[in-house]
Amino acid sequence: MKYSIDKKEQYVIFTPQEEKLDSLLAPVLKSELLTIHAEGFENLVLDMSEVKYVDSSGLSALLVGDREFGKNGGVFIISGVQDHVMKLLKISMLDKKLNLVSSLEEASEAIFMHAIASGEEEEEEEG
Repeated sequence: MKYSIDKKEQYVIFTPQEEKLDSLLAPVLKSELLTIHAEGFENLVLDMSEVKYVDSSGLSALLVGDREFGKNGGVFIISGVQDHVMKLLKISMLDKKLNLVSSLEEASEAIFMHAIASGEEEEEEEG
């Protein structure tokens, strides 16, 4: 699986450079997402702008990412979803479960807003 990783201060952008996220590549994606999380990154943006097709195992990999990064108060955001993939997400009703944005700029803003909201929650717990 070809991909790029861009590590920012508050999050990682993971970009699969593949047209298909299917049963051959989904296990690799799951493994990479788990590795990034294990390295201590709490927030991840999955840039799907190059992915044109996803099957059920690809959807499963997205759910694994969502669950892992959400565990400790982090956030998993999917950016740049192509039309065909979006249709599949809507049919499977995962568009309601997953955090979807249209651009990397929106993803960055969402992570920033999440960090602010998380900070406010921590202050309330301490007070």
